[in-house]
Amino acid sequence: MFKLKTKKDGKEIVLKISGMHCPSCGMNIDGALEELDGVLESTTNYTKQTTKVIYNPQIVTLEKMTAEIKKSGYTIQQ
Repeated sequence: MFKLKTKKDGKEIVLKISGMHCPSCGMNIDGALEELDGVLESTTNYTKQTTKVIYNPQIVTLEKMTAEIKKSGYTIQQ
């Protein structure tokens, strides 16, 4: 499940994540996403099990971001 908003410098999406066990998991997700070209910012909240991403949709797709999260060992909830 995700929410999409338009931001001045990009789009914002909030993804519901499962599989996080500690705050370090959130840091892993943020680090992986911020390595992608087009991701401007990633903020993961372990307690809420969400990741907020601000990105440029002309450079990076939602599919590419979710694939990176899955590659890191986590699941996107629908």
